[in-house]
Amino acid sequence: MKSNPLSLSNTLSYALVGVAFTLLAGCNTKSEQTPELHYTSQVPVGGNSWVDAEIALSETLVSDKGVSGWRSEHGALATYFYVSEVGALDLGMLARVTDRPVTIDVTLGKQNRRIEVSNTQMVQVPVGKFEVQTPGYQKVIISSPSNDSHAMPIISDLLIGGEATAGETYYVKDDFYWGRRGPSVHLQYQMPDETQNYEWFYNEVTVPEGQDTLGSYYMANGFDGGYFGIQVNSDTERRVLFSIWSPYTTDNPQAIPPEYRVELLKKGENVHVGEFGNEGSGGQSFMRYNWEAGVTYGFLTKITPVEGTDKTDFTAYFFDPSEQQWQLIASFRRPKTTTYLAGAYSFLENFMTGAGQFERLAQYDNQWVKTANGPWQEVTSARFTYDATARKQARVDYQGGVNDAGFYLKNTGFFSEHTPYNTVLTRLPHEVAPAVNLELLPE
Repeated sequence: MKSNPLSLSNTLSYALVGVAFTLLAGCNTKSEQTPELHYTSQVPVGGNSWVDAEIALSETLVSDKGVSGWRSEHGALATYFYVSEVGALDLGMLARVTDRPVTIDVTLGKQNRRIEVSNTQMVQVPVGKFEVQTPGYQKVIISSPSNDSHAMPIISDLLIGGEATAGETYYVKDDFYWGRRGPSVHLQYQMPDETQNYEWFYNEVTVPEGQDTLGSYYMANGFDGGYFGIQVNSDTERRVLFSIWSPYTTDNPQAIPPEYRVELLKKGENVHVGEFGNEGSGGQSFMRYNWEAGVTYGFLTKITPVEGTDKTDFTAYFFDPSEQQWQLIASFRRPKTTTYLAGAYSFLENFMTGAGQFERLAQYDNQWVKTANGPWQEVTSARFTYDATARKQARVDYQGGVNDAGFYLKNTGFFSEHTPYNTVLTRLPHEVAPAVNLELLPE
């Protein structure tokens, strides 16, 4: 989302009455005259900031209005924005203190300014001039130079301008919840033969070591009507998740009429079954399972219309390599639906706003599809797509591609290289069909 210059009549025209500050270069304590600063963009803290490397504090201290209740012992505040040009960057903030003056350090790369904020009204507080040497995402760190426990400023926005902002400038301007979660990225698989009625979909997912980030959903087998993959739910819990949407559009599962409800047919051992809402509604199943980074897991789904009805059965199986066997997750019957496998895809998303500051990556490889009586057919091509947060360029930290391990998806973490929408990706074929005995799958 490209920024627009702000006129003096808008929110940047906060009165400067009562502003008192001291601008210091680096760690030098000598007071200097503030250079003239000009701002063209206002970066909301509520959509673009986190308590650096802290998930829980980022969710409690940062709201749509900015950061408040922040104390020095909580750590530094990190704010991100993207610029396409290099050169001088004028930096300020809309901030105030609650009572006594507060000294803070403001850092961009290796450049640091130390200022004092003493105003108790929300006004412009100049920080200083910085130099952007590399285009892309910039990380501004605000921290306390003191080890003493004390309240930090309340900050609603960073103010930026100068040569570095003369080109494309991206940051989250609205929909802060989705912006803080970050862009979701997808692989839209291209079927070997679009005329075939494929019942089976096989895929493998590997999360590299160090990329098993909290709040991640590495979705392997997606299709029209549902999705199936693995999640990192907390520091102590991980899940295998399989969900089917109801054909009735609502975010409240209790509002679904009986004839539109997803029916559970069967479930595997240690699998919890319930309902989900807020992003559509339907039937959900999950198994708590401590899957590991660096290990490849298999995902198998079967999608079959129920003869003589307007219903379709969706069944998911998960391969545990440590036990070398398939496990049934669940089988659901979806009403008002007559389909085979359609819209096969994978996605990678972050579902925790406080974790949107961290990078995540997944490898997707060895995709195959099969009709009821035909042979396995390999899927080697996919289109890269992304969600609304990326499409409106609120965030541009999204990527998809092909490497030695097959397809990959990467998002969040504020890396600067991004992949164009609808890029066609083709991996090398394996030419060895999955060794799955469909007759021996668990019931």
